[in-house]
Amino acid sequence: MNYPDDETGQVLAEMHQAGIDLSQSHDVVFFHLFEKESQAQAMVAHIKEHLPEVICNLHPDETPNVWDVDCTVVMTPSHEAIVKQEEAFEKIVTQFTGYTDGWGIEA
Repeated sequence: MNYPDDETGQVLAEMHQAGIDLSQSHDVVFFHLFEKESQAQAMVAHIKEHLPEVICNLHPDETPNVWDVDCTVVMTPSHEAIVKQEEAFEKIVTQFTGYTDGWGIEA
């Protein structure tokens, strides 16, 4: 398989080489970071209201005073689908003064 020459393409290529069937649906987790718990909670509330199919997990990060919001979407992880979902989350997370921090597939 050929993947675009960017970070998402590299991750997909590594997953393919590891034997993950990328033509099937997977739980794809998108990671977001916040400096305040209240900002993270606001994003979770927004997602629950507007994207009820997305499962969010809010928890403290390993770094002190940082909060993680992990958003799980069931999807077929194509390059186009991942980039589109990342862009959608980017628009949401910036409203709450957070940062995107990549994605992965739950094994």
